[in-house]
Amino acid sequence: MRYELDKSAAKPLYEQLYTALRTEILSGTLTGGEKLPSKRQLAEQLNISKITVETAYAQLLAEGYITARERSGYYVETIIPSETVRQEPSTVTEKLSPVRRETPSAQLFPFTVWARLMRSVLLDEGQAVLGRVPPNGLPELRQAICRELLRSRGIRTVPQAIVVGAGAEYLYNLLTQFLGKDRHYALEDPGHRKLAKVFETNGVRFSPIGLDAEGIVPEELKKSGADVLHISPSHHFPTGIVSGIARRQQLMAWLRQDASRIIIEDDYDAEFRFSGLPIPTMQSMDDSGRVIYMNTFSRTIAPALRISYMVLPQQMIAPWEEKMGFYSCTVPSFEQLTLTRFLEEGYFDRHLSRMKKHYRTVRARILNFLAQEPYCHVCRAEHAEAGLHFILRFFTAEPDAQLEKHLHESGLELPLLADFYAGDASDSARGCVLLQYADMDPEQFEKAMRRFCGQSDG
Repeated sequence: MRYELDKSAAKPLYEQLYTALRTEILSGTLTGGEKLPSKRQLAEQLNISKITVETAYAQLLAEGYITARERSGYYVETIIPSETVRQEPSTVTEKLSPVRRETPSAQLFPFTVWARLMRSVLLDEGQAVLGRVPPNGLPELRQAICRELLRSRGIRTVPQAIVVGAGAEYLYNLLTQFLGKDRHYALEDPGHRKLAKVFETNGVRFSPIGLDAEGIVPEELKKSGADVLHISPSHHFPTGIVSGIARRQQLMAWLRQDASRIIIEDDYDAEFRFSGLPIPTMQSMDDSGRVIYMNTFSRTIAPALRISYMVLPQQMIAPWEEKMGFYSCTVPSFEQLTLTRFLEEGYFDRHLSRMKKHYRTVRARILNFLAQEPYCHVCRAEHAEAGLHFILRFFTAEPDAQLEKHLHESGLELPLLADFYAGDASDSARGCVLLQYADMDPEQFEKAMRRFCGQSDG
């Protein structure tokens, strides 16, 4: 095997090798069942490090292009070569989300650094990585999270207040048990569909509360009779609305009016703000001790890294330990220790900076394209100042179902904003779709928009 790898290129060597191997598998040059060279052999052939080959193989393995056989090596999986797939124009192949590509979290993820940290954890910790993990997570990781929260979000807390879990859904399940299923929850409407499913599955009563230009409407919140409010004030999903200080103060006033009330603040993508300073958290405004803060590393590092966490108010720490302390932590110590070193040795900051630079470039290209003729007369981007998604409002009189069909036929798989409402969507949602650009190829998006507008792909 000989591949031309450019050591001076911006693209990492492992990614160049991964791309070359994947191309040969998809083209049928490497056939199903064919054995690949060992990591050492290929590293020597290409004059690159073994870890580079290992990282490329790991990515191919994760995506199903190859399989590993114990004490034998790596073999190509049997798949349909891309050149042999032939379909008529405008069929499913053309429509299957051509604006999507491999997630940037895979493209930008620092595999070499992560692999080195994993090895160092194994060498330094040995059998300790197999030991029991405290219910709320390892103290080392919780301490590292405390430092990161203070630095990036101005949140002062202690390790005992941090609860680590495998994904936000898991933590929400725990919260409903801790707070009690007799509680009445208020959710933003529109909102995250999965969250409503979690509460519904747990038999929890909840009320969808409408939004205005500043976020959740306080008057509707009061009328609902809810005593627990779930909110994403720094960047609402899916609308992208940011709640200003006046609205936040109104919600804090609602919280203080009744000692039984609680706010759950979801700060899921606060790291990705591209203009101005970061928006302060509700938790940092709280003087009542009743705001629970939630965040995740799934967006900032990689979706596959199912490590989320929440910050309990000081007065909830002891009740939590008493009521929920019997649960085992769902994140292995190996992953927690690796993430701890990733945070403490400065790699997280550098990785986040790289991610933000990439997303800023993608976002700017898409917005600049939409500002041109004729697209600026077809649609408008709204609430695109932060996060990895924004609303695209189409200037059309056709029903949403017809708009969705036309977008689909053009190759744009963009969900309707109306689909995120618990009940009937508001009139303001008509003609709006959610554009999530984190894993979007701008060039393919532009081609799809040209097709939507009846232009040539050229």
